[in-house]
Amino acid sequence: MTKFILSQRSFKSEYLDQMKKIAPQFQFITEIHAKEDWEKVAVTIGWQEEWQPLLASNSNLKWVQSISAGVDYLPLNDFESKNILLTNAKGIHKEAISEHVLTTILMRLRGFNEAAIGQRHKKWSQAVFYGKLEEQKILIIGTGQIGQELAKTLKLLGNQPVGVNTTGHKVANFEQTFAISQLKSIVKQFDFVINILPLTTQTHHLYDADFFNAMKHTATFVNVGRGASVDTNALLVALQKRSIAYAALDVFEEEPLLQTNPLWQLDNILITPHIAGMVPHFQQKFMAIFLQNLTSFVSNQSVVKNQVDLKKGY
Repeated sequence: MTKFILSQRSFKSEYLDQMKKIAPQFQFITEIHAKEDWEKVAVTIGWQEEWQPLLASNSNLKWVQSISAGVDYLPLNDFESKNILLTNAKGIHKEAISEHVLTTILMRLRGFNEAAIGQRHKKWSQAVFYGKLEEQKILIIGTGQIGQELAKTLKLLGNQPVGVNTTGHKVANFEQTFAISQLKSIVKQFDFVINILPLTTQTHHLYDADFFNAMKHTATFVNVGRGASVDTNALLVALQKRSIAYAALDVFEEEPLLQTNPLWQLDNILITPHIAGMVPHFQQKFMAIFLQNLTSFVSNQSVVKNQVDLKKGY
């Protein structure tokens, strides 16, 4: 029986040729044309809601390669019950997201937000917030590949970033690391607090009213992790009351952010439309992961790169 690799997007012919060479028994498709074809799908690249037939009892799906690093939107419990392998795109976005966060920090430290508002209103004002990067206390919550890339860059620029991870274990390029259980007790020390955590049941609304009340009132909160890690109403109140000074958000609980959302009206926030992870040469970087896994999968039904622990969700 012909086996299908069902993909939610197309790829350049050079990558399709490589797939064919590695797995000649597989056919790459982007659409299902007949009901019986669902049973021929063994691998997917990405996932879509309308692919529910792949979770039926007669499905032969064995492996899902996520296009994103985060997998919280996928039916993980179903994958686990059916012994479906899951791999993600972890590592592809680390430089892009690191540069995005660095940009938001430098914009804050050089008063670019105030300057942009002043330009819009034709107002010349030098009353801006400014600071020196190497003097800032920066906390990076999440010391995986993205956090490590950001920490390395900050260290090269003279900063000494601190990290938070599950256990507080040491990680290269971080001056110090703490366990996530210590987060609220240490956050008062920091000028910039950056979330890069995946979304799990443990990190849902991790950043709540108590968290923002524990932050330094002059601090900046940056979220490039997952929107649902933040209690949006709690953050809104904190920004309105100036319990914290500033926020830079790339992800939100509801996307796209509704035009009626009061976050748009604040002058102490930077909103970007979930663009931090956008990378040039995406297909090349993604295929470096997928083709390596495809080679292993064809050989022995296993994967060698970026396998997700379905119980942990990352």
